[in-house]
Amino acid sequence: MGWKAMRWSQMHIPTLRTDPADADAPSHRLLLRAGYVRQLMAGHYSLLPLAVRVRAKIVGIIRAEMNRIGAQEFALPALHPREVWERSGRWDVMGEEMFRLKDRKGSDLALGMTHEEIFGTLAAELHSYRQLPQIWYQFQTKFRDEPRAKGGLMRTREFTMKDSYSFDLAAEGLDAAFDRHHDAYVRIFQRLGIPAIPVEASSGAMGGSASTEFMCPAEVGEDLVVHCPSCGYAANIEKAVSRLADADAVDAPGPERPERFGTPGVRTIEDLARGFGAPADRQIKTLVYVLDDALTLVLLRGDHPLSEQKLIDATGATALRPARADEIREALGALPGSLGAVGVTGPRVLADEALRGRRAMFTGANTDDVHLRGVDVARDIAVTAWADLREVAEGEPCARCGTPLEVRKAIEVGHIFKLGYKYADALGIEVLDDKGRRTPVIMGSYGIGVERAMASIIECHHDERGIVWPVSVAPFEVVVTVAQSDDPDTAKAAEDLYADLTSAGVETLIDDRAERPGVKFKDAELVGIPYRLTVGKRGLAEGTVELTPRASSATETLPLAEAVPRLRALLHPQPG
Repeated sequence: MGWKAMRWSQMHIPTLRTDPADADAPSHRLLLRAGYVRQLMAGHYSLLPLAVRVRAKIVGIIRAEMNRIGAQEFALPALHPREVWERSGRWDVMGEEMFRLKDRKGSDLALGMTHEEIFGTLAAELHSYRQLPQIWYQFQTKFRDEPRAKGGLMRTREFTMKDSYSFDLAAEGLDAAFDRHHDAYVRIFQRLGIPAIPVEASSGAMGGSASTEFMCPAEVGEDLVVHCPSCGYAANIEKAVSRLADADAVDAPGPERPERFGTPGVRTIEDLARGFGAPADRQIKTLVYVLDDALTLVLLRGDHPLSEQKLIDATGATALRPARADEIREALGALPGSLGAVGVTGPRVLADEALRGRRAMFTGANTDDVHLRGVDVARDIAVTAWADLREVAEGEPCARCGTPLEVRKAIEVGHIFKLGYKYADALGIEVLDDKGRRTPVIMGSYGIGVERAMASIIECHHDERGIVWPVSVAPFEVVVTVAQSDDPDTAKAAEDLYADLTSAGVETLIDDRAERPGVKFKDAELVGIPYRLTVGKRGLAEGTVELTPRASSATETLPLAEAVPRLRALLHPQPG
């Protein structure tokens, strides 16, 4: 990268001897301890010199792969007018996560969470199909008022994102742009050292027809990924599907009509199962939600949890909340614990596919402390719409091959969306096709969080002594450690080696501090530089230095004259 070699004694690398309080994730703890970041306030971090170098490497890899697929780099404002977000309908959808402010004239502004709208206003200048396809991208600070900023750089309120956008004439072009981004992301994460898994995902507030997340398995991850070890199926738990273990079972017919029975004190699925011989998988759970101001009943099997994201995706709702007790009482005549949809004709009723065709089921009677048995879903409940609403559980059969599914924690490191025509229609992005007809442009959106990628690399590459950076993103490739800084011959030999490495194009840091060798070794391990060359009096007397790879800590002694060619061969191996 052409950086000059630098001296540890002159760099700001404020390492800490003990773990900082309230830093649970390994990446958070190590970024603080190794002197890469400092917190200004919750969700806002200052990047110190070492972190800036790593960030530049990450940006460089992403930029190279984006340019490789023909993308063009832009730099757009972070401060946006309200009007453009209102045109897309997202001024209200984004809710409290959007930072909003007024200028001195009283105009409403927002700090950009993402840039579909702003790139869309530029794309409105496209006028002919001959100008398509286009892929535009940028590295830009995003702002999100996270309710739970935590995990160091993992979830912040201010961060850098590479966001790119594709503009095509037809769906086939979008498919091609999506696939090119998919392949570019696979290469990016391989080069960064992140073992990312592409998974099916919900499009959420972005809108659109399809989306893929790139997930890095990690214990500190906030997302859950459902994965089939046999056929490779992978999806975010918000999107994942499975086959029910008893999908082919047929219920025996129940009574001709539902039967009421008293259930004093029953408030939960477990209460009914324990006291009245009603297994959870034979109960109909009735949840009451308000979707875009409309009271809605949501029905699931008693042992199945609801995925709220699936409910949003199935209904297109922009606002969702559980109904209040007074709203439920007014609509159904009972409180939670005795609710059901039998005979309900007012509110919309959404039912999970797992209830389709079920008979002889149990549910609430909409009278406090009373339930029904013998419910036939098709006969007794007026279902407005069916949808996949349940959250998949570990061990359920894969929908493709039947193998038990695994559920893992993961960090979302990238996300690609097929947006469709949502923004073209809202912002008037049209071109003339080859027959002179006005045609809306179809869009895609593609993002990678830069600082989150930095944290994710550490989550995958660390040990009890500190960070173990892959060479591709390390702040320096080599640290030359002067074992006895006060010995003139040792100091000169180290300086010469440091100069030779720099001249050979190796990114080198020299640890010339007046510290004990043990302190320097610990700092080098903590900071995570891939290779350490130790220059000491005893070795120099024999014409040797010590080479220690950070990943293995297996020190070897080699002649001083071989140090530079050996490092060049390790860092830049020749093919074949």
